[in-house]
Amino acid sequence: MENWRRAFVLHTRTYSESSLLVDLFVEDGGKVTILAKGARRKRSALKGILQPFTPLIVQYSGKGEIKTLRQVEAISLTLPLVSVFLYSAFYLNELLHRVLVAETEITTLFDDYLTSIQQLAQQVPAENVLRAFELALLDYLGYHVDFFHCSATGDDIVKTMHYQYQSEKGFISSLLQNSTSFTGEQVLALGNRQFHNTDTLKAAKRFTRMALKPYVGSKPFKSRELFLKI
Repeated sequence: MENWRRAFVLHTRTYSESSLLVDLFVEDGGKVTILAKGARRKRSALKGILQPFTPLIVQYSGKGEIKTLRQVEAISLTLPLVSVFLYSAFYLNELLHRVLVAETEITTLFDDYLTSIQQLAQQVPAENVLRAFELALLDYLGYHVDFFHCSATGDDIVKTMHYQYQSEKGFISSLLQNSTSFTGEQVLALGNRQFHNTDTLKAAKRFTRMALKPYVGSKPFKSRELFLKI
């Protein structure tokens, strides 16, 4: 029997008339798929517990790709997410569902996720929360980029200069201005995780989409479709 572990629900799907397959984000287990037997039954207590954005502790067992849920408890109420903050939280879930692998200890990223959805529940500006989490996720994935030095010369990034971003290499000073170029101010904002205006926020979104694309692919995010509707 496994020890109790902190977890969040990322995604659920039906398995049979009475059961669910649940993809969990587990603190020291990465993405873990569990079989929740009887979770679809009308009187099952699991129905109200196995919900996104509910902090859980779980026990599961099994050696295959699909584990068997043994016990689960909600350690607090579901976080109160509404409107754009709810869709933003669903985006985080979709993002994690695509990039996480099983059996990986990711306590730091788990804490980043918990902080992010707590901030969304407190209605901290969603774009700021999403960009900070995406950058934390890139760090976890080993996508290390120096935001403070030109990768060609080693010189400090200068706010008033322009830099061309080269995938997995970094920022190189350039006179070109196109979809992969950034001002020094924007690059430094990325490095400091500080987005004080619309310009730096837009630049951060452009950068994280480019950097995350190899990990998430080109399939549209359902949560982004919800964004467009509002």
